[in-house]
Amino acid sequence: MKGWILLMLVNVFACQPNGKKINQAEPAKVAKLIADSLQFKAKVIGVTDGDTVEVLWDSIPTKIRLAHIDAPEKRGSQPFGMEAKKMLSDLCFGQEVMVVSKGKNGRRDRSQRLIAVIKNQVGANCNLAMVRNGLAWHYVKFSTDSVYSVLEAEARAKKLGLWAEPNPIAPWLWRKKKKSPKI
Repeated sequence: MKGWILLMLVNVFACQPNGKKINQAEPAKVAKLIADSLQFKAKVIGVTDGDTVEVLWDSIPTKIRLAHIDAPEKRGSQPFGMEAKKMLSDLCFGQEVMVVSKGKNGRRDRSQRLIAVIKNQVGANCNLAMVRNGLAWHYVKFSTDSVYSVLEAEARAKKLGLWAEPNPIAPWLWRKKKKSPKI
């Protein structure tokens, strides 16, 4: 199992966004990343919105918040909120996925959702797919992974998904706007 995961991570991290191969010493870093992360397979039993799923992990329902991204809000009718939920559902609902979260016990957000990358049954990184298809922002407040920034820029340039709108509002601004008192 660890060998399969190591191979998968080496493939994922084999190229940097600029296309250059990583240093041959990097497999040691990848091995450390594996040792310092929580990884498990689970079945996706629900999709809450474009950046949250529920999985069945050892017979326990567990909420997963997709790392690195922030998708339009379904609640409050933010444009592209329903489209983002549908895309994530199409990517992984009903599938056995690989969940990878940093830290031996995983990281959690303030709602106690596990923050993770999920890969569907064909090995596609669902987090990256959401940004690549223009249905999520790179959540730079909580992520420094430049791959997401590159994919967001490409989606913007191609006017994919929410980037077809003239002035899309980022979900964190949408939430703030919805919380502010009306005068």
